[in-house]
Amino acid sequence: MAPPMSLTIPELAEQEGISAATLYNWRKQARARGQVLPSRSATPDQWTSQEKFRIVLETAPMNEAEFSAYCRAHGLYPEQVEAWREACMNANADAAEQEKQQRKARKAEQKKLRELERELRRKDKALAETAALLTLSKKAEAIWGRNDEDE
Repeated sequence: MAPPMSLTIPELAEQEGISAATLYNWRKQARARGQVLPSRSATPDQWTSQEKFRIVLETAPMNEAEFSAYCRAHGLYPEQVEAWREACMNANADAAEQEKQQRKARKAEQKKLRELERELRRKDKALAETAALLTLSKKAEAIWGRNDEDE
């Protein structure tokens, strides 16, 4: 299961004659101990974010020779790990930028909401005024009768 072979569990079960359930349990236990074992895919670019992050953390304190040996032992290209490291380093910057954009969008939405509420209040007042005028005109008609100018 582990790099550089990175066989899938069904392949390994068939090759070694061990049940797939046992291999899944072993992989789960190894991951719990902190080992990097690929899931669903044999190619490192399709590993989970947690697996990539664990590789970045493991290789961070290594010098160039140790790093190269580690990559060879795990079936990785140094460029892949460097790209993952760069992505990890920029993750917080991206999150900060997204948060800034979300704040701007939230402010714009709040401003639009205030404008809509203001317009709604204005229309409610106009409707109330129209209803009051209609009521007054009906009362006036009832008291004084119909005005000749209305016809």
